[in-house]
Amino acid sequence: MRTYGGIENEENFGMTLHGRIIRDAWVFGILPESDGFAGRNAADMQMLFDKVHHAWEPYAQLPSRLPPDLAERHQRIHAAAVAQARARGWDPELGEDD
Repeated sequence: MRTYGGIENEENFGMTLHGRIIRDAWVFGILPESDGFAGRNAADMQMLFDKVHHAWEPYAQLPSRLPPDLAERHQRIHAAAVAQARARGWDPELGEDD
């Protein structure tokens, strides 16, 4: 059974669907920010996805509808991830093959 390598070891430095789910789990306090989800399997990832999706429901899946405390956490966590990924060479522009 394959396990997830952790957000810190992801392709594109966590700028993927899995990375976004993990960061959103940090925003909502589902996971501690120190938990990169390494060693979990696909079923664990699906359960995390379901929890994060449920946490977003009151806000219509829109960061702009988050209350101030969650909005600040969301901005801090996601901005730091983008900055770190860019510093490590991630380019958000689509390539010719994307």
